[in-house]
Amino acid sequence: MRSISLFFCLAIWLCAAAMTLAQDNPFLGKWNLTGVGQYKNQVYWLEVKMEDGKLTGYFLNRSGSVLKLPEIKIENDQLTFSPAGRPNAPKAVHTAKVEEGRLLGMLTIGEQQIPWLGERPPQWANSDTNAKHKFGTPVVLFDGKSLEHWQGQVKDKELGWSIENGAMTNQPHANNLVSRHYFENFKIQCEYKVEPKSNSGIFLRGRYELQVLDDAGKEPEIHGHMALYSRVAPKVNASLGVGQWQMMEAIIVGNKLSVWLNGKKVHDNITIEGITGGALDNNEAAPGPIMIQGDHEKITYRKIVVTPIR
Repeated sequence: MRSISLFFCLAIWLCAAAMTLAQDNPFLGKWNLTGVGQYKNQVYWLEVKMEDGKLTGYFLNRSGSVLKLPEIKIENDQLTFSPAGRPNAPKAVHTAKVEEGRLLGMLTIGEQQIPWLGERPPQWANSDTNAKHKFGTPVVLFDGKSLEHWQGQVKDKELGWSIENGAMTNQPHANNLVSRHYFENFKIQCEYKVEPKSNSGIFLRGRYELQVLDDAGKEPEIHGHMALYSRVAPKVNASLGVGQWQMMEAIIVGNKLSVWLNGKKVHDNITIEGITGGALDNNEAAPGPIMIQGDHEKITYRKIVVTPIR
């Protein structure tokens, strides 16, 4: 009995020590990282955690997926981490210190240095997409006739979209479309059809991508159709086949999200933990545009309507 008691006391002590370490570690938690000066369009996301008593981190390197960091450490009040790199590419090393509740960081790649600033994400109010909402006047972003409500993400790149038979379609690897309207909390409804190997995305507030993909019949996963890209897989794969018109609807309130695809609820009031790859910015507390990804393969949209929530 005595050995069991000692073991129990040791376990309690270790848990208490771990909690104290977490409280004393100002690096722990989520951070939105933004490049400084000429690098202000470069946005990243970082989460620093203690898992099984070890320091771990998860990082979004502007585009792509949220990945676990292979290297992360804290020494002399400085955080150092390196994301996984491409073979034969220069190693990227991030270093940062906490000052007045913010991270002051530097990315070093070979001889290049990119300063960045890290800030905490907003403290969201009690949001609920399943609550009774008061809706405003719908904003028709595409009416089958013109692209007047859109502009290209890359300013010096040709738009690459055209209107055919009341629907808008892109040439492969065209510009991404960014709405001229900005929204905070809202419902969005889209109708579209995919081609073989189609890959597009619908970005809510320009920060959170709902994947659009030709993946009918496959298992749901974090990069699948209507996944919150690289973060949350849909509960079911509700995709229709190539060439069929598909309907999605999403409601976003604060950092909560519900999504329906072809009449099936694939996300039910999930929590958005942070931006997804390709986000326009990481100023999460601000309203943002709708972005339609067109820089992959061919996709066709015939309806995009956003209804604000008041």
